Amino acid sequence: MSDAAARVHLRTPRTTIRPATLADAEATWAYRRLPQVYEWLTFAPVSLEQWSGLLAEPFRRERTLVVEHDGAVVGDLYLHLQDAWAQAEVLASAARTQAEIGWAIDPSYGGRGLATEAVDALVAFCFTDLGLRRVVAQCFADNEPSWRLMERIGMRRESHALAESLHRSAGWLDSYAYGLLAEEWRARHQPGGA
Repeated sequence: MSDAAARVHLRTPRTTIRPATLADAEATWAYRRLPQVYEWLTFAPVSLEQWSGLLAEPFRRERTLVVEHDGAVVGDLYLHLQDAWAQAEVLASAARTQAEIGWAIDPSYGGRGLATEAVDALVAFCFTDLGLRRVVAQCFADNEPSWRLMERIGMRRESHALAESLHRSAGWLDSYAYGLLAEEWRARHQPGGA
């Protein structure tokens, strides 16, 4: 498991966030198979067996975290450390300086702020524990709950690409990319910050 994912053991007032294990396949499949969830996932397995096989792949499990609330799995998060774009002379200084994040949440737990709480904790972990300089996320523009969550946690919309992303059933859709710098996050979380 990557050092970043292995280090994630977070507690918020209402959630626990931990690395995914193979034993989480059935619980996460229960909501990932729902149409309102898989509609927006980049890969939508068609069976528990296919999802279990995907989760068994080390690269996937290394980037997947599970969100629990009152002992039940209510969602999963994605954490992928990345190199920032850089010119050749400073390439080493850009290595593993940012993370792409994502999420899938059980709709039966929607509207309670659990997703916001969990994603906000993951962003805090990225900036405080991992010392990253930037966190990014993206979504289809039609996935309003996702981009609203990004805005709730203070991320800034950096781009709106027209008909740039091919959806499995809806064709070419617009997409949004969001970002947040460590200094922006710190300004919001310091006493007297925004």
